[in-house]
Amino acid sequence: MKTKKILKTILCGLLALLVLVVTIGQTETTIADAPYKTYTMDGYGNVTETQTAYLPYKTLTKIGDESLTQPTDFTLMDDGSMYILDSGAKRVIKADAEGNLVMTFGEGTLKTPRGIYVTSDGTCYVADRDAKKIFVFDAEGNLTNSYGRPTEAMYGETQDFLPLKVVVNETGTMYVICESNTNGIVQISPVEGGTFLGYFGTNATNASLWNIIWRSILTDAQRAKMIGNIPATPDNMAIDDKGIIYTVTRGENSDTLKRLNIAGVNMIETDAADSVPAAVAVGNHDNAFVVSQMGYIYEYNNDGELLFVFGGSDDGQQRIGLSTKVEAIQVGKDDKIYVLDSDKAQIQIYEPTEFTDYLHEALYLFSKGRYEESKEPLSQVLRMNNLFDYANMAMGRALYKEGDYEGALEYAKLAKDMDGYSDAFWEIRNDWLQNNLAKIIIALIIIFVVYKTLFYIDKKKRIFNDFRAVNKMINKKKLIRELKFLPYFMKHPIDGSYMIKAQNAVSLLSANIYLAIFTVFYIINKYFCGFLMKTVREGQYDILSDIGTVLVVLILVVGCNYLMCTINDGEGKLKAIYCSLVYGVGPYLVLIPFIYLMSHVVTYNEVFFIQITYFAMAVWIAVLIFIAIKEVNDFTIKKTFQIIGLTIFTILIACLLAFIIYVLWSQVFDFIASLFGEVVYKLGN
Repeated sequence: MKTKKILKTILCGLLALLVLVVTIGQTETTIADAPYKTYTMDGYGNVTETQTAYLPYKTLTKIGDESLTQPTDFTLMDDGSMYILDSGAKRVIKADAEGNLVMTFGEGTLKTPRGIYVTSDGTCYVADRDAKKIFVFDAEGNLTNSYGRPTEAMYGETQDFLPLKVVVNETGTMYVICESNTNGIVQISPVEGGTFLGYFGTNATNASLWNIIWRSILTDAQRAKMIGNIPATPDNMAIDDKGIIYTVTRGENSDTLKRLNIAGVNMIETDAADSVPAAVAVGNHDNAFVVSQMGYIYEYNNDGELLFVFGGSDDGQQRIGLSTKVEAIQVGKDDKIYVLDSDKAQIQIYEPTEFTDYLHEALYLFSKGRYEESKEPLSQVLRMNNLFDYANMAMGRALYKEGDYEGALEYAKLAKDMDGYSDAFWEIRNDWLQNNLAKIIIALIIIFVVYKTLFYIDKKKRIFNDFRAVNKMINKKKLIRELKFLPYFMKHPIDGSYMIKAQNAVSLLSANIYLAIFTVFYIINKYFCGFLMKTVREGQYDILSDIGTVLVVLILVVGCNYLMCTINDGEGKLKAIYCSLVYGVGPYLVLIPFIYLMSHVVTYNEVFFIQITYFAMAVWIAVLIFIAIKEVNDFTIKKTFQIIGLTIFTILIACLLAFIIYVLWSQVFDFIASLFGEVVYKLGN
């Protein structure tokens, strides 16, 4: 009997354990099985996949027993209750935090309501497009006021009043987005039944150089037929606790999201944005959210850096978390995200994962200057994902504030945070100079004294005669003389070009050696220059492609230039043109080692020294190549400019021809492959 009881107990325990394992497995599958991927922006400016930041939590399709009919906007209150603008039914629905129906109002008053805003005391503002009014309801749903078209002359005599969205600050001033009003957001004070205060946050016009030139040569009649260059009207807006207005405008690129101060000036610039934004919401951690009409949700920090993008468009499978046509977004005090879908007539709710909770905590502490406290949640974020660049950046900044510059430098390098790296490196360099500057000066003095002493002794005793004899013997070598011709060519390009053409001052061997040195210097500087000047991903090498690029560019330039010179009766032979062009890039061989060394010791404040050196080098090379083409072919200055232009044009034609051949060959190859596959299939059957 005891044995049976023991076996029965063990069996029940195993069964319970099995149920627990299955339950845990199902829970993990549910959490990990989001119907979308989450992305972030890395330090190189590339969008890269990261772990899930928000999971679909719940979908609201009804408020109590009331279904939604084409909802277009809603407001989420601090206590979790919400006001939904049910535009299809021309009413406002209020729900409590549990989703139960509290009341409806606005029936018989609203015509085509499009936007809603509710203040903390329950006063509800509704923007009604066709009624051309802003309706105001009290906390019980009673109509208390309405504001129509401003009568002030500065509003615009012919400007209609078609309100789409509205927000209200603590003083009761309304900010209204009106359809087709390109002057900006309309400000209306409740004083004296509604006073027009002016336009706010007007978007700038975008005029390209080409459009400016094109419009300048058109007649008045032609310009009148062109589409006017007018600013875009904001699509939506939100307001935070401080009264700061956030707007989103489609087609504004980096200015899609704006954070406007009291003067209407944008204080933020995003590094990634959606081209068709639908709405914006302010988060609880100095962050902001933008949702696109297709359902993609973007989260930004206080500086406009992209933290996450997730969500997406529903393909008809009605999966939770995907949308069809988004109209509004709100963020709850518990960091849940609420997204209103007008086509599905529902509100999707997303909850943050543990990873996101830690990031938000760190984000808030860091933005408030509490760097020491932010290190703990940042450590948790990096424990979950040590490649999350924003966390590495924030950790580096926190260590910098504590004076740990070595640690800050490492984290800044991991995050590709150029500013943070520069600040930490400046401190490290400054500390090193303070400790070693005296030693450097003493060493330089010793070297100078030794040099002068040896120079004096050699002058009296000729102790370096053996070295002079060896140097003289080396200089007699033809190849050495050709290699040492480079400094002369750089200082005297006219005489040097003539000597290359008429006296064979250099050979193909010496030119090829300099070409190889150029390639080596190019690769070293590209992959191993200082961190602040690096333009390629750390640890990513493509040396064969770099060598191929150098050779292809050389062949194109030399070949096309020789072709144009020959057609235009140039005197230069192919060898002379090739050698003179290679020697023409001599300044690169001379200056790039100094640029390479500078790149390892400069900060962002000193990068302009490198930029100036690059500019001087480019000008020097351009002058040498121009003189080489002119003198080798005995052209005039005007003829030389023509030849250079024709050379560039020929290079473009050659590239276009190569592209066409590549496309045609790809099609032929695909045809042969498909034909071969068909034959194999037939033979197999």
